[in-house]
Amino acid sequence: MAISTTTHLNFRGDARSALEFYQTVFGGHLTTIAYGDFGMPKELPDADKIVFGQVTADNGFSIMAYDVPSQAPAAAAPAATTREHGMTLTGERFFVSVRGETAEEVGALWDKLADGADLIEKYGPSQWAPGFGMLTDRFGVTWILDVAAPYAG
Repeated sequence: MAISTTTHLNFRGDARSALEFYQTVFGGHLTTIAYGDFGMPKELPDADKIVFGQVTADNGFSIMAYDVPSQAPAAAAPAATTREHGMTLTGERFFVSVRGETAEEVGALWDKLADGADLIEKYGPSQWAPGFGMLTDRFGVTWILDVAAPYAG
């Protein structure tokens, strides 16, 4: 039996923009379905918001997202993620991790994803990987990009 996981992101009105941006970074096929496409009357405020969205690419990248209905209460904002003295300090419940095989391929993804992002740790060689970087993108999602390193244990 094969099992896979896909990160599912929850937005407040900008799921379409985020998914379109992620498609420009990772490539692949974009699917977006609005609440109105599922029968919500077009005159309601959320009718044009995304109820189901995803980007899937041949290289294995996959992400899903939707817009939380406007009637849902907003969660308290987590503390910003920072790196200090080699430690990651955060109040976030998750990060999205992207791992590739070479520093060049991961670096190319980093360059695109970093557009408009807050850099937490600049992409480059680290003690544990040929390439590592951490950022919070323009949509508030924190990403870890790294290069797979052979296990030395």
